[in-house]
Amino acid sequence: MTAEAIETGPFAGGGASDTEGDRPLRIALLTYKGNPFCGGQGVYVRHLGRELARLGHSVEVIGAQPYPVLDEGVPLTELPSLDLYRQPDPFRTPRYGEYRDWIDLAEVATMWTGGFPEPLTFSLRARRHLRARRGDFDVVHDNQTLGYGLLGDLGAPLVTTIHHPITVDRQLDLDAAESRRRRLSVRRWYAFTRMQKRVARRLPSVLTVSGSSRQEITEHLGVRRERVRVVHIGADTDLWSPDPSVAEVPGRIVTTSSADVPLKGLVHLVEALAKLRTENPAAHLVVVGKRAERGPVAQAIARYGLEDAVEFVKGISDAELVDLVRSAQVSCVPSLYEGFSLPAAEAMATGTPLVATTGGAIPEVAGPDGETCLAVPPGDAGALAAALGRLLGDRELRARLGEAGRARVLANFTWARAALGTVELYRQSIAARTARR
Repeated sequence: MTAEAIETGPFAGGGASDTEGDRPLRIALLTYKGNPFCGGQGVYVRHLGRELARLGHSVEVIGAQPYPVLDEGVPLTELPSLDLYRQPDPFRTPRYGEYRDWIDLAEVATMWTGGFPEPLTFSLRARRHLRARRGDFDVVHDNQTLGYGLLGDLGAPLVTTIHHPITVDRQLDLDAAESRRRRLSVRRWYAFTRMQKRVARRLPSVLTVSGSSRQEITEHLGVRRERVRVVHIGADTDLWSPDPSVAEVPGRIVTTSSADVPLKGLVHLVEALAKLRTENPAAHLVVVGKRAERGPVAQAIARYGLEDAVEFVKGISDAELVDLVRSAQVSCVPSLYEGFSLPAAEAMATGTPLVATTGGAIPEVAGPDGETCLAVPPGDAGALAAALGRLLGDRELRARLGEAGRARVLANFTWARAALGTVELYRQSIAARTARR
């Protein structure tokens, strides 16, 4: 099914508006993980919070480590965990004096037994915090915690964003596991998804970012379709914009990916690069993300002798990241699945032509093959190599796709539109709660 054929409901594209007579809302925006440089949750909280504040609403982000980076006018209330996965000492054992209560003990015990505790433990801390501040907020917006602690009365109606079901990540990691021991480890790590499935079915209002994710939430989590509303997210099109003064680097391909996450499909892009360089030796790849010293991606780079043709960058500023994408001749999203794909929208917003797979919601963002991008099947290194080679060798095609891609983002995928659609759902949730009472 094409992106255009997916029914995304009345909220798609943020078509609602905040009328002049509506009073400003007091919003608690929860995020159990807010890293702005890895994953979409920190990006979502930062940009949505900023745009909600620009609409005149009072937004307070309540989050745990790694804490999100927020724009001026959006305060952060820190709700610290034990930060068991911090660098440079992940899976650390806390000192005796760090323990504060039984939630901390549960967090450590789950980590010691191979599980991932943060969704549950953050939800319990958030419930305690919100109940102590009853009356401070008109609505509570949870960013995919889906923990037991968020069930029940929080003092305000709850709206929950599910970017995509983590059960998709779980299955892809199981498929990539090479041993029985590894499969057992993956199942234990993702044990929290059972909780998320139970919680999702009991939520009064679910928001998601694409029609594809809506379908996955219905199928994987068992949430009734009519309870899921779609509000597309997007790019900061002021920041992510074309700049002809940035020199284009011949042969440069850029992607954003976690090297050790099978879902991101980086290993297939590395294989495609090896094929491509037999005909275009100047082709090289810049990966925005952390280099994995071991695993399938590292092995593929070594196997094909691509150490000098693949560069990893991390921790760069927003401006440096945008200039990096502008300097590329091609941007690539090789993911096997995405619930939306912010990297696709951001690259398109700069006018950089895109090669993307058809995994998950990516076609919904990237648009039709040959019109706003070049689309290939997920996991197909040969098709990736052919599409990349075609774009690198055709300046006119790059210019046409780049221009059409930016126009598509401006028309459909901006944070301002996302904020308007989200506020409409807030108001419906508040009205429904009032009617029940």
